[in-house]
Amino acid sequence: MEQINAVGRRKAAIARVYVSEGNGEITINKRKLEEYFPSPILQFIVKQPLTTLEATEKYNIKVNLIGGGYKGQAEALRLAIARALVKINAEDKSALRKQGFMTRDPRAVERKKPGQPKARKRFQFSKR
Repeated sequence: MEQINAVGRRKAAIARVYVSEGNGEITINKRKLEEYFPSPILQFIVKQPLTTLEATEKYNIKVNLIGGGYKGQAEALRLAIARALVKINAEDKSALRKQGFMTRDPRAVERKKPGQPKARKRFQFSKR
């Protein structure tokens, strides 16, 4: 099997993933998963598609992650891994969709409007 690539996005984070056969190593920006995401919750989020398909020890995953915060990056990476796994084997799509890993979360920060301090917040009204 040659290298399979996929992209996942969430908020401002973009994850580019390269999956090849291997022993289950995940490298993010040339660092190990445990080093990049010290929190076990974020490690769990990243590994969710692999554990669903019981493929944690099958593939080596190389990741380029940019933008966003750590939660957004972890969820972008989860989507990218799920998309790559579907490229490898299309029959896995229904199992991943059922868990909600194939859906791109469209929520993002609303832009700031002119004449206001934030997106929805208004300046204090003064009658006099």
